[in-house]
Amino acid sequence: MLDFFEPQRLWLLAAVAGLAVTYVVMQSRRKKYAVRFTNLALLSSVAPKSPGWRRHIPAFLFLAALSTLVVGFADPAKDQKIPRERATIILAIDTSLSMEATDVQPNRLGAAKTAAKTFVDILPSKINVGLLSFNGNATLKVPPTTDRERLKQGIDALKLDQATAIGEALFASLDAIAAVPPDDAGTAAPARIVLLSDGKTTVGRPNEVGAKAAKDLNIAVSTIAFGTDEGTIRIPQENASVNVPVDGEALQQIADTTGGKFFNAATADQLKSVYEDIGSSVGYTTEMRSIAGWFIGAALLILAMTSALSLVWFSRLP
Repeated sequence: MLDFFEPQRLWLLAAVAGLAVTYVVMQSRRKKYAVRFTNLALLSSVAPKSPGWRRHIPAFLFLAALSTLVVGFADPAKDQKIPRERATIILAIDTSLSMEATDVQPNRLGAAKTAAKTFVDILPSKINVGLLSFNGNATLKVPPTTDRERLKQGIDALKLDQATAIGEALFASLDAIAAVPPDDAGTAAPARIVLLSDGKTTVGRPNEVGAKAAKDLNIAVSTIAFGTDEGTIRIPQENASVNVPVDGEALQQIADTTGGKFFNAATADQLKSVYEDIGSSVGYTTEMRSIAGWFIGAALLILAMTSALSLVWFSRLP
């Protein structure tokens, strides 16, 4: 939607409209004067061939250029996506054994790795991204960095282990964010946690405690429940399959408590779309920016076209 920083200047369009009316009136008078020359046959023989409709084109373009300049003078603006700078995002990925379930091909963890690398590429280059893996323990694999290749290598190296500690993952993520140095004015960088899991907490501090800590620090946590309720994993020791459904309700509660967003992804494509959505929201901010230069440039182009046509058709500048 187009807006204006100086909308009162648009009143100058009234002056352009006045010029247009004046031009129409003068053209009408010109026709009346020509009719007074009663010897039309003689007039046709001595007068050069009339340019017809072409004589109005330069005037029309000139008025269009003036109108465009007035719009530019009013300083038009529109919402534009601006890449965030200095922001820190902690990408926390569940590496519990349930992520081995093959209800998502090739398995949950494999699909999560692919989507996570896409997410890293979506984010603006100046955003710091940290990688955290959690199962029975929460481990910061890659501290917040702008080195995308290092992050991708860390994602590829993720391995499965027993148990799930979502609460501990939240606290470890907050610690990683706290370690990011403030700017020269002492202002901490804006931060967000993106947490992907397919299960429920089985060890460590409760989710509620971690979510409250994030809320107290004003750090939103966006959560992704990944997988389906039909997912199963094989337990070799017991020679049996165990159902590993997704606990979306617990993850949604974390997002609601911290002011983040909750997403449910049951396929690899859905997970990719979720990451694209999150990347767009946390990696960019929307600001009203001036686009006056677009209109001024368009006006100059129209004026150049007006001059060229006038020279070609009438051998003079308008």
